[in-house]
Amino acid sequence: MNIGEASKASSVSAKMIRYYEQIGLIPPADRTGAGYRAYSQADVHRLRFIRRARDLGFSVAEISDLLGLWNDTSRHSADVKRLAEQHIDDLEQRIENMRQMADTLKSLISCCAGDDRPECPILQRLGEGEEGAAPVAAPTGAVRGRARRT
Repeated sequence: MNIGEASKASSVSAKMIRYYEQIGLIPPADRTGAGYRAYSQADVHRLRFIRRARDLGFSVAEISDLLGLWNDTSRHSADVKRLAEQHIDDLEQRIENMRQMADTLKSLISCCAGDDRPECPILQRLGEGEEGAAPVAAPTGAVRGRARRT
């Protein structure tokens, strides 16, 4: 099947399929005589695996590890469980960071009159970076500093 069909069958965009191939997450596709990518059912199965892992927030590096374990018939399930537990710890830390960001924003909003005056305590506080104030937590994703999307 061509890349469009593989994309539809796996729910992974053609752009992401090319990217996964470029970074080695999936092997290079076979090529037709005309040079078009040709995908098998096994390729689609692998892409679905990647899609489900991305939906759970695993990073590309973690997915690479998971794929290695998935393909290793002599693996220990404890290795897979450990990776999943580490991912849960990371998710919980990100949730806590988001809670802190929401609390900080709520505090800033409560200081703002929200009227027609140009003075805005929210902008002022963001610009000051006050000493002793709780820092605004930086958002994190599966890939640090990048939005997560497959």
